[in-house]
Amino acid sequence: MKDDCSFCKDLLEVVSAGILTTVQDLGRFGFQRHGVPVSGAMDSYAMRVANLLVGNDANCACLEMTLTGPILRVVGPCEVAVTGADLKTMLNGERIDTWTARPMKMGDELTFSAAEHGCRSYLAVSGGIEVPLVLGSRSTYLRGGFGGYQGRPIKKGDFLRGTPLEGRKRIRYFARESIPRYRSEERIRVVLGPQDDFFTENGIKTFFDSLYEVTPDSDRMGYRLSGPAIEHSGKPEIVSDGVARGAIQVPGDRMPIVLMKDAQTTGGYPKIAHVISPDLDVLAQLRPGDKVRFERIDVREAHGLVRQFFRKLQDLKESIRERSLAPEFPDNETLMRLQGSIR
Repeated sequence: MKDDCSFCKDLLEVVSAGILTTVQDLGRFGFQRHGVPVSGAMDSYAMRVANLLVGNDANCACLEMTLTGPILRVVGPCEVAVTGADLKTMLNGERIDTWTARPMKMGDELTFSAAEHGCRSYLAVSGGIEVPLVLGSRSTYLRGGFGGYQGRPIKKGDFLRGTPLEGRKRIRYFARESIPRYRSEERIRVVLGPQDDFFTENGIKTFFDSLYEVTPDSDRMGYRLSGPAIEHSGKPEIVSDGVARGAIQVPGDRMPIVLMKDAQTTGGYPKIAHVISPDLDVLAQLRPGDKVRFERIDVREAHGLVRQFFRKLQDLKESIRERSLAPEFPDNETLMRLQGSIR
């Protein structure tokens, strides 16, 4: 997406905003040393696929919708794709398939409801959603109040801008079996460390053998989990050091916290393990009450899984198909006008 958007116009009007709907791209990199979190889409896989379907670059800004979605009125021709958790997407009152791209015309209305499974859904617009770049990214950082749409979630009356697109008459999709299934219990792969020596052997065994639950205190900053206590070998604190997305801290209450996309950049709690990056997307679709188990792998396996992640995206890109839209039947007024012209 170009930063100079003199050709951009209003594409979507926000009729209703949903619980938490923000503009996100892949994140704001290179500023953690200044205390600025990466932010970005919690489920980067779903966002990347939405952008693929509408022909965007992977980093084009999208809407991230949490648990429930907005009502959006189309005020400029465009193409959209919806991926991630199924929010029962409706177009003009009719259910439509997600994980597809389809053209929109002025006056169309997109409605999203509550997800039964999964937590976050993504809406990509052809050309990307146009908001100002802040430190090289269009992602919203809510605690800092910057990025995205004026540093906040979208609200009723907002207009989302982008590049108008006319003339598309086809739906883009790929095989249904390639769509992720969101479950209420997931196995998340981790690499042990770097401060695993701050935990007893029994504490590490508890971490890997136990089932943990996502608590209501979880958000874009971190997922707080509840379950069997993880035993420290000494004091539950370290000299503050840098932390990365996916780090699993265990503070004094002995309950694990998984740091997510809006996490702080330093921390003083020992980190027992790190979630591998492809599984952060899986974790991001868990909601309060869902369960998680951790599986230990080594760094070599983790690198292989990251390569597999990007191969899968490339395979999806090459497998995208097209089909024609169902023909639109004219309304009664148009039919009468047509009949009159024939006579």
